[in-house]
Amino acid sequence: MSRIVGLDFGTKKCGLAATDILQIIVNPIGTVKTEEIFTFFNDYLKKEEVEKLVVGLPKHKDGSDTYLKKNIDIFVAKIRKDYPLLEIDFEDERMTSVQAKEIILRSGIKKSKRRDKTLVDKISAVLILQRYLGHF
Repeated sequence: MSRIVGLDFGTKKCGLAATDILQIIVNPIGTVKTEEIFTFFNDYLKKEEVEKLVVGLPKHKDGSDTYLKKNIDIFVAKIRKDYPLLEIDFEDERMTSVQAKEIILRSGIKKSKRRDKTLVDKISAVLILQRYLGHF
């Protein structure tokens, strides 16, 4: 087996998470500037065997797509072109940022570290991938 990578796509930063090779445990792997996501992803795929990418789809409460959908479509098209054998799937990411903030607050992390938005992005990516895998 190989890893599954989860992506919380944003206009400025992307949060990333990945499973272990048995696809049981999900861990954050980083937050990357969106302009650097292709470089990061290329480097990651050279080091790790990845069978699937799960991209979080931001939706409004009514289920309609947000403005980010166009950016995500462009990103996915490039990944599909560069890695035609990589399976790509999507997961509704509604409320993951809110859940991530709650998790961070309950974890006891100091207030100064809770302000770090990259932490929210990483945990959101974990939540997207856990939701996709049916962990909750």
